[in-house]
Amino acid sequence: MKSILYAAAIVMTTAPALAQNDFSEVEIKTTSVAKGVYMLAGAGGNIGLSVGEDGAFLIDDQFAPLNEKILAAIAAVTDKPVEFVLNTHYHGDHTGGNELLGKSGAHIVAHDNVRARLAKAKPTKSAAALPVITFSDTTTFHWNGQEIYIFHPENAHTDGDAIVYFRNLNVVHMGDAMFSGRYPYIDIDAGGSLEGYIASLQSAAAMIDENATVIPGHGPISSKADIERSITMLKDVRTRIAALIAQGLDEDAAVAADPLADLNEEWAWRFITSEKMVRAAYKSLTAN
Repeated sequence: MKSILYAAAIVMTTAPALAQNDFSEVEIKTTSVAKGVYMLAGAGGNIGLSVGEDGAFLIDDQFAPLNEKILAAIAAVTDKPVEFVLNTHYHGDHTGGNELLGKSGAHIVAHDNVRARLAKAKPTKSAAALPVITFSDTTTFHWNGQEIYIFHPENAHTDGDAIVYFRNLNVVHMGDAMFSGRYPYIDIDAGGSLEGYIASLQSAAAMIDENATVIPGHGPISSKADIERSITMLKDVRTRIAALIAQGLDEDAAVAADPLADLNEEWAWRFITSEKMVRAAYKSLTAN
């Protein structure tokens, strides 16, 4: 249920003029980020797309009602079918199109925990919505002339996160292990953690150079410098919340202390407010 509410909230924050669950006015914007690689933005998580002679390789698929629009955007850059869909985690704004794409012949790939969570969350859905290929740590696709390296970092946003690195192109798709320029959503109930989020960002930053193109789960196309800014901010959040915990403050008292006041103008947003960031950090740092 929390994931459903999360997905709905993302729709409203990315397209505030829409009525809830109304996708009729959503437009899919396609941006070229490297030779044969694109970012598709609509409602929900940013989609990555690799095209070439082997066929389309999709990273996430947003919501089912957008399937036709997403396929049209893909068709505008390639006449090849979608052969693979990589889910960066299990939330509905990244996996809502799985069933339709799976039924059309695409092979869905994800971390082991993504399949487990989708199977539990959607027991009445068609098996076509579930990943048919899963991995625990890393996997690599040699596809469209590219080496597409996929790895599960520390549990960050969830316990099933995947980061996708196009080694030959210096492009990385972070999934929701990065919310560019804003406080991230750390899904504690799904195994996410503040420490893991920081570690995942650090792992990604260590892989790439200053010229890399970064596709975040939410937000604009970014850079290594943007990852590093997020790391600095989250370390600061960790230090501040840890200090309040050490003083013996409970969660509500930590919120009342307003420890992120000077960060909020830059980092707080409609879905992850200062209070939600404090509560997530507090819960994560005090988890057993």
